Amino acid sequence: MATDADISRAAATLRRGGLVAFPTETVYGLGADADNAGALARLYAVKGRPGEHPVIVHLCAPGQLDDWAADVPVGARRLGDALWPGPLTIVVRRAERVLDAVTGGGDTVGVRVPDQPVALALLRAFGGGIAAPSANRFGHVSPTTAGDVRADLGDDVDVVLDDGPCTVGVESTIVDCTGEDLVILRPGGVTRERVEEVSGQAVGVRSDGLVRAPGTLKSHYAPEATVLVVERQDLAERATALLAAGDRVAVLAPDPTPALPADVVVLDAPANSDEYAHVLYARLREADRLGADVLLAVAPPETGVGVAVGDRLRRAAGREHS
Repeated sequence: MATDADISRAAATLRRGGLVAFPTETVYGLGADADNAGALARLYAVKGRPGEHPVIVHLCAPGQLDDWAADVPVGARRLGDALWPGPLTIVVRRAERVLDAVTGGGDTVGVRVPDQPVALALLRAFGGGIAAPSANRFGHVSPTTAGDVRADLGDDVDVVLDDGPCTVGVESTIVDCTGEDLVILRPGGVTRERVEEVSGQAVGVRSDGLVRAPGTLKSHYAPEATVLVVERQDLAERATALLAAGDRVAVLAPDPTPALPADVVVLDAPANSDEYAHVLYARLREADRLGADVLLAVAPPETGVGVAVGDRLRRAAGREHS
């Protein structure tokens, strides 16, 4: 597990323009100095991330928000004060100093304060903002352990800080605070209901992909296996048909009834949505390790964090496979 010496070494690596993978409560991030254009260029290259796709700036305290925003609306301030540290990203108008490489050339920036002790210690030791998308190749399954990071990125990352599995397991909720109304661009670890409770207003949801925000492409979070999101009652019929076609089939579903063919690999999916989110990416990776051609997934109810789980499964299913 990461020590104080490891964190000091990681902070020094960031100052030199290096890349550091570190745990957050959501997923492991691949961090670069958000004020270093060269470091950001390397980050994009390592991930294979399109240059117009923005990255989130991680801060150590809500008070740093003003360093990155041209002006902070009341709604954004209220959310940050109540929900940071936590799995919430706030989108605000960018300050003039913010590099285009952070925003994808747009006029807004996403910022958050993670709720993870190693992440916060790294941010304090570094002192500035750390731009950090998930520590994996672009579009693939996000990492929730240091082992996942090493498997995906290998020597392309300079330092990997290990603090065990992430506690939330899906990315942060992204809330656009730049308009008159608050709008969720990506569901995540903070529920819509909680955002509405804190803000005191109705919160919209935008999922058409027209607004550039991390993790909002039609295809994202995808394993090598083809993911099909199905209803529970259709599991047996779909699995039988796929097996007959010669596919190796895995199933991800809470209590996967009715009875499935013997050749189907069943991956545990908790009935509780928070627990489902916690294991989701590990299960997607497990499907690949087991050599599944197709993963039949049943999403949890569309309430609470279950909304984020369903979103990730649908985006995983959006990948075009040859």
